[in-house]
Amino acid sequence: MTGSVSEEEQKSDEEEPRREPVFNLAGVVIAIIVLCTGIHLLRTYLLSPGADYRLLLHFAFLPIRYTGNYPLDIYAVVSPITYSFLHGSFAHLGVNMVALAAFGSPLANRIGTARFLLFWAAATLAAAFLHLFFYPQDAAPLVGASGAISGMWGAAARFDFRVDRRAEKPGFAGTILPLPMVFRSRMALVFIGAWFVTNIAVGITSGTGGEPEIAWIAHIGGFLFGLLLVPLFDRHPPGRKSA
Repeated sequence: MTGSVSEEEQKSDEEEPRREPVFNLAGVVIAIIVLCTGIHLLRTYLLSPGADYRLLLHFAFLPIRYTGNYPLDIYAVVSPITYSFLHGSFAHLGVNMVALAAFGSPLANRIGTARFLLFWAAATLAAAFLHLFFYPQDAAPLVGASGAISGMWGAAARFDFRVDRRAEKPGFAGTILPLPMVFRSRMALVFIGAWFVTNIAVGITSGTGGEPEIAWIAHIGGFLFGLLLVPLFDRHPPGRKSA
C-alpha cells in the first residue's frame, strides 16, 4: 500500500541538501592533515633520535644551507617545500591542522585542488625565503605549515571572509576585493591588525637569548603572499569552466 507524502515531509526533504554538514573539509585539506599527522607519528614513535635528526637535516629548511660553505644538493631544492609537512610537537601540529581546516577548506573549495596545491607550495616558498632574508646564517631548522596557513589567512582577507554556507562544499564567495577595498573593510582591518600584532608579539617573546623560537618572519612572508597574490590562483568566474 502506498502512502502520500505530507507537505511538511516534502519541504523537509527539499531543504535537507541545503544544510551545511558539521564536518565538511575539502579532500585536499584532509589529505594534507593525514600526511602531516602521519609524518609526525612516524617521527615520534618509529624513528630513532639519530634517524629523526637526519630527516630534519635533509627535509627541514635550513638557511645556512644556502649561505654557508655547503654544496647545494637535492635537499636544498626540496626542503623549501618539505619543511611545511614537519612539525616540532603535537601542540604545534594540532594548532596548524585546526587552522588549516578552518581556512584551507574554504580556499580549496573556491580555487580547486590543483590551484590549492600550487598556492600551498608558493606560500611555503615565500615564507621560507623571507625567513632566509632576515636570518641568513640561521642553523636552526624551520618546520611547520604555518607559512602556508598564514597565506590562507591573507587570502581570506581578500574575500572579506565571505563564505557561501549554502553550497555543498562551502568556499569563499564573491569577487576578490581590490586591496583599497580590503583596507576600507572594518572586519579585514581588525583581523589584519590583530594578526600582525599577535604574530609579532608571540614571535619576539618566544625563545631565549634574543633568538625567537617561533619563525614569525616566515609567517609574515606567507601572509603577505596570500594577501597580495591570491588573485593569481582564483578561478574566473568561480565554479565555472572557461572556454
